[in-house]
Amino acid sequence: MIRAIMHGCNGKMGQVITGLCREDGELEIAAGVDPSGHIQNTYPVFEQIQDCDVEADVIIDFAAATAVEELLSYSVEKQIPVVLCTTGLTQQQNEAVRAAACKVAVLKSANMSLGINILLDQLKKAARVLAPAGFDMEIVEKHHNQKVDAPSGTALALADALNEALEEEYSYMYDRTAQRKKRDKYEIGIQAVRGGTIVGEHDVIFAGNEEVITFRHTAYSKGVFAKGAIEAAKFLAGKPAGHYDMQDVIAAK
Repeated sequence: MIRAIMHGCNGKMGQVITGLCREDGELEIAAGVDPSGHIQNTYPVFEQIQDCDVEADVIIDFAAATAVEELLSYSVEKQIPVVLCTTGLTQQQNEAVRAAACKVAVLKSANMSLGINILLDQLKKAARVLAPAGFDMEIVEKHHNQKVDAPSGTALALADALNEALEEEYSYMYDRTAQRKKRDKYEIGIQAVRGGTIVGEHDVIFAGNEEVITFRHTAYSKGVFAKGAIEAAKFLAGKPAGHYDMQDVIAAK
């Protein structure tokens, strides 16, 4: 049985993962970390990651971005691989992630959904065919009204997948109201919508001459991200130091 520390165990995602792990025969939550003690869990919960003295094979993180540096320090010190699911990291924090990955296994992905990560691969194939044929590429992402970062990390990952397939020739356009000009051929538009309780919806639009192709991924519950995180934790346990992502998880299937 793989033993995991749930970092951010009393948050919404932490509780979803806790529930799923009760039914999982391969991975169990051995301990949790959360400054809020308002939820009673079946495992010990520590206010700070440095206080956790429970042996584990992997850490699953769905906590606040402000806790990332301390988490990475603990992961390196204890040599416990970490699945880093927190989004909206600063450039400095991303540099800390890369530094930690030189010493311990770190898996970081903009979106933990297995479906999104399959889509990333398909988009690269589509872009190589459709962009040279004159198709414009636009991304529209929709999330709940409590999400603070925009555009979403997933939208940026989708744009990066398109751009990578096209040898990084494209720039990103986030706000068309700022400029009055025709659309540039070598740009990818990214628009964000915030409202209600939308879990997550991403449309990637290829608009050509008299035809439009749309790739859409819709998340109906947080469970899709929780399931992906659990699969990532199973994959990462026991792995050597390095920077991994969900594409590695899918490739191992």
